[in-house]
Amino acid sequence: MGGSMVRNLLKAGFEVTVYNRSQAKIDALVAEGAKPACSPKEVAAASEIIFTNLPDSPDVEKVALGEDGVIEGVQPGSIFVDNSTIKPATARTIARAFAAKEIMALDAPVSGGDVGAKNGTLTIMVGGEAEAVEIVMPAFEAMGKSITHVGDAGAGQVCKACNQIMVAAQMVAEGELLVLAKKAGADPEKVIQAIKGGAAQCWTLDNKPERLFAGNRNPGFKAYMQLKDLGIVVDTAREFEVSIPMTSIATQLFNAQVASGEGELDNSAVLGVIERMSNIGLLD
Repeated sequence: MGGSMVRNLLKAGFEVTVYNRSQAKIDALVAEGAKPACSPKEVAAASEIIFTNLPDSPDVEKVALGEDGVIEGVQPGSIFVDNSTIKPATARTIARAFAAKEIMALDAPVSGGDVGAKNGTLTIMVGGEAEAVEIVMPAFEAMGKSITHVGDAGAGQVCKACNQIMVAAQMVAEGELLVLAKKAGADPEKVIQAIKGGAAQCWTLDNKPERLFAGNRNPGFKAYMQLKDLGIVVDTAREFEVSIPMTSIATQLFNAQVASGEGELDNSAVLGVIERMSNIGLLD
C-alpha cells in the first residue's frame, strides 16, 4: 500500500523522499520521481511530513524511535504520521516521544486495501493534534477520499480496531451465508443478488463475492494481517475491560485459516475454514 500512496503524493505534486528495506521498491519509486534515502533518519532529515506504513507495532517503534530512526533525523516543525495499524498504546507512546522533542505526531491508519491505495480513495482515521491534521490535510487528500479526525493521540488506532471488528464480522458472515446457501440447495450467486439490495447490504457483499465465485482467493488484504489486527482488537478490549464475544469467535476462525497455511490468501478466504467445517465447497 505504501508504494501506491507515494505514487499518489507524487501525482499531487509533492516532493517525496523514500526508504524501504527492499532496494527494488526504492528504485521503482525513484524511477517515478521520488528521491532515495538510506534510512528513516535520512528521510526525516529531508522531509517536512514523515509517513510510515509498516506491518506491526514493534516495526513502527523501531523505525520511529530506534537507531537511525525518524526521531534522530526529524527537523523542528516537522510532523510524523504513521499509517500503519498498530496498538493504540504504542501510538500514544510514540506521540509522547515526539512531543518531548516538540514534534507533532499523528496516528492515521487507513482502510480500503490495495485498490483504495492505488485509486487514492482510502479511508483515513486520524488521532493527534488538530493543528497537525490541518497541515497534513492536503497530503491526506492526495491519498484518501474520507479523512476523519477522531480525537487525540491513539484515537485513530482505536477507530481502526473498531473498523477491523466490522470487517472480520462481514468476512465471516459472508462465508457462513455462502456455505449455507450452497449446502441447503439455493444458488449462492442468486442469494447474493437478492440480499445485497436489502438490509444485508455492505462493502463485503458489494466487492468480494464475484472474486470468490471465480475461484479467486488471492489478496486483497491478507488473512494473516487480518489476524494481526484482531490481536490488536483483543488486546485493546482486554486493556479497557470490554467484552467482544463475536470478535473472539472471528479471531479463532482467522487463526484456523492461518494455521491451515492460508495466511497469504485474502481475508475473505476465511470461507475455506467454514467450507471444511461444513464438508462442502462453494464451487463443488
